[in-house]
Amino acid sequence: MKHSGCTVNKGRHFSCEDCEGNVSGGFDASTSQIVLCQNNIRDQAHMSRVVTHELIHAFDHCRAHVHWFTDVRHLACSEIRAASLSGDCSLVNEIFRLHFGLKQHHQTCVRDRAVLSILAVRNISREEAQKAVDDVFESCFNDREPFGRIPHTKIYAQYAHRDFQNRHRYYSNI
Repeated sequence: MKHSGCTVNKGRHFSCEDCEGNVSGGFDASTSQIVLCQNNIRDQAHMSRVVTHELIHAFDHCRAHVHWFTDVRHLACSEIRAASLSGDCSLVNEIFRLHFGLKQHHQTCVRDRAVLSILAVRNISREEAQKAVDDVFESCFNDREPFGRIPHTKIYAQYAHRDFQNRHRYYSNI
């Protein structure tokens, strides 16, 4: 976040609250605040996924100046990135949801989770949400910033962090 020009203050940018329904967290663009739903977060792994998911929204808000409320395609892009990069679509999570497959399963999960997230915050039809996801899927799914790769496991997350730390080395001789 800092490298993208946005500072993060844990006391100001994170809030733990009781939430209605089964929502685990959210990003409030008007205050640039991440809300964690303390009554719906089950364990540390779940909280890590929620924080990562919402931090991706915060990163997109900072880097891409997302029009959250006026352009559903912007929202779709951030939801695609968050679903892909946060661990929402990990094999373990998909098995717990009783959804699993072999061919392009990660992409299918990301599409489905993005549509569900859009429907949770917008009063639009499933078809409109699906169209927004389809319109931006390819470019947004392939945008892995700030990780550089999809951190499927802890070791991939460590590789992603290493890649981030060494990001300037790759271009120093160009």
